[in-house]
Amino acid sequence: VIPPPVIHIESYSEDSISFSLKMTTNIKVSGYVVNIYWTFDTHRQEKRTLIIEGEKSIQKVANLTAHTPYEISAWARTELGDSPLSFVHVVTSGTRPASPSLKAKAVNQTAVECSWTGPRNVVYGIFYATSFLELYRSPHNTTTTSHNMTVLVQRDEQYLFLV
Repeated sequence: VIPPPVIHIESYSEDSISFSLKMTTNIKVSGYVVNIYWTFDTHRQEKRTLIIEGEKSIQKVANLTAHTPYEISAWARTELGDSPLSFVHVVTSGTRPASPSLKAKAVNQTAVECSWTGPRNVVYGIFYATSFLELYRSPHNTTTTSHNMTVLVQRDEQYLFLV
C-alpha cells in the first residue's frame, strides 16, 4: 500500500506559504502533484496546480491574499503508481484587503467597460458569465493590474460581473 505524502507547513505570511513534502516509505517517488484551493468572494473556487519533480521538496507559493484560508492537497507519483491524497489547511496572516467596488457600463452590444476601486500594485481578476451557476463553475475571466478593462461579450445576453 502506498501511503499519502506528509505535507508540513514550514511558514506562512500575508502573501505566501512555504511547505515541505515527503513520503514515509521506501517506495521510490518520482514527483508530486499539488493543488492549492481557495474561495474567491464565496462565489468562485480558485485553484493553482504545481507539478514537482523529485523525492523531497520544499515549496514556496507566493502572490497569495492576506487573511485567506487555503487548502493544500498533494499526492505522490511513485514507481508503483499514485498515492492517496493528503490535505492541510492554513490561513495566511495579515488583514484581508477590502473588496473592490465594481461599476460595469455597456459601451455597445458587445463591449462592457468595467472599472473598480482598490489598492494599487496588485493583480485583479475579472470574472463574468450569463448565470450565477456559470459564474461559479466556469466563468470567462481575465486578469489585469489596472483599475479598468473593456470586456468583449456576446450580443443579446445579460452578464454578471465580479472583480
